[in-house]
Amino acid sequence: MALFLLVFGVCLLVTGTTVAILLSTGTPRYRTESHHLLDVFDKALDSQISETEWNALIGYPIRHDEYLESVRRRASRLMEENGRRWQLAQGKPLLNTHGQSELRALRDHLSARMALRHSHS
Repeated sequence: MALFLLVFGVCLLVTGTTVAILLSTGTPRYRTESHHLLDVFDKALDSQISETEWNALIGYPIRHDEYLESVRRRASRLMEENGRRWQLAQGKPLLNTHGQSELRALRDHLSARMALRHSHS
């Protein structure tokens, strides 16, 4: 009987500790920031991005920043209008020439906005 109580107590302690740890830690949150978008845009312009990596960032809404959400929507539209997914496997660019020039302009605008924000900080 003493062995049963000892094992029961240890199991209860381990289970209780595990529940306490799980309750005290919050759900991890991923926030897309400007530099994440710039990294993806740079990789896309250098033809060094996979469609999965593009979709992982561009395919999900950004709820904490309206400006970044508008940039993300514009990049998504660029892919819809100018994307060449079928040629990506052949090592060719993700976007056609027009799409790349628009993505470069979008990237430059975002970069300039980041630089302006950092200069005012």
